[in-house]
Amino acid sequence: MPERMSDTEAFMWTVEKDPSLRADFLNLTVLDSPPGPDRLAQKVAHAAELLPRLRQKVVSAPLRLAPPEWVDDPQFDLGFHMRRLALPAPGGTRQLLDLAASVAMTSFDRARPLWEFTVVEGLEGGRAALLQKIHHTVTDGVGGLKLSLALLDLEPDPKPETAEARGASEVGTQPTRRETPLDVLVDTATYVGRRQAEAAGHAVRALGEFARHPTTVPGAIGRFARTARSLQEQTLVRGSALSPLMTERSLGRRFEAHSVPLDALKGVAKGAGASVNDAFVTGVAGALGRYHERMGSPVDELRMAMPVNLREKGEGVTGGNRFAPARLVVPVQPKDPWALLDAVAARLRDIRTEPALGLADSLAGILGLLPTSLLVPVTKAQTRTIDFATSNLRGSPVDLYLAGSKILENRPFGPCTGCGLNATVLSYGGSFDMGINIDPAAVTDVEAFMECLAESFGALLSLSP
Repeated sequence: MPERMSDTEAFMWTVEKDPSLRADFLNLTVLDSPPGPDRLAQKVAHAAELLPRLRQKVVSAPLRLAPPEWVDDPQFDLGFHMRRLALPAPGGTRQLLDLAASVAMTSFDRARPLWEFTVVEGLEGGRAALLQKIHHTVTDGVGGLKLSLALLDLEPDPKPETAEARGASEVGTQPTRRETPLDVLVDTATYVGRRQAEAAGHAVRALGEFARHPTTVPGAIGRFARTARSLQEQTLVRGSALSPLMTERSLGRRFEAHSVPLDALKGVAKGAGASVNDAFVTGVAGALGRYHERMGSPVDELRMAMPVNLREKGEGVTGGNRFAPARLVVPVQPKDPWALLDAVAARLRDIRTEPALGLADSLAGILGLLPTSLLVPVTKAQTRTIDFATSNLRGSPVDLYLAGSKILENRPFGPCTGCGLNATVLSYGGSFDMGINIDPAAVTDVEAFMECLAESFGALLSLSP
């Protein structure tokens, strides 16, 4: 049987009928030299063997009665998904970021696998870059990061691996096709019947448990009430975003980059009894507080979205999504970095225990039953309650190579999906590299914001022991 999208993935797939809700993400990898075309193609072909979704397209169920299926694309062409171009002189960072933003704003062809890699040559100093653009339904940030290991090496010229050692001896040799209307209809009916049976079984077991142990009923009622409150806080936010300044939204995107020393940030976090992610969010929140003040619209708090990784420790990654979107209000004042870090850490401390996060996929399945004409505006209204988003990805502490070229830095750019900006970070070596995806309609003075970002992280790092 073909694999189906999860309910969360199907939700993302459906709502992006409004382009402002698209969930593509892009990683910009800067290299010391252009990667060899043949070696890169071999690496990407290997990755497509390990991750079936890279060679599959999406087939929707009739009337959206079930999540869409991933089916092998009989016309899969690796070359279509791999492009090569060159920047005009001088090939500076600003040109590269503008190109990456342009690539990110281009929608995928839904009749093909949902990814593309673009090698960019002509950068200053003989450098090159790889733009890796992937649709969020293929995998999330953590999954994409781990799967990218199939592309990377620990040395410039490693010994070739056998297919058996790579675990790819039979992967993808027997494509499954489910494209005729009858095939799709039969698969959909089977899926719906199985889910209804599972739901009935869960209900019967729960009733039986309460009948055998009636003393557990009050506790269950209490947990239900807490879960209901959590669902309201996470999914049914009333009103609008909290910023009086970043009120407009558009389809335009501006990419920016900022880096800080990883060890210094770790030292600050440790000294405050906080995590590196707490320090990262504090730096971004502090920048937004400074920006609002500079623009004459001071604010004390803003609403932030962040993905919470639901993968268990040691859980393998073969693509797909295992995250829950969390929303919380975080302080952006005072300017004092110790006080702000302490306040932000307190808000972030309990977010993983929110009951609603464990129900994210089930809730997506319920909402997915709504007509598209209603689901899209409801979703868009909820995304408009978010001021900014953050995401923190842990990268490699050692040097990595791609098709013979050394990786100099990685810049992840997460989707805005309705908010004013998304700040995503990926550590690499001793550097904490941020990719800032900005909606210029929301952040109208990008240069001022980037100055505020540098000031905020500078104040934070001044606390480093």
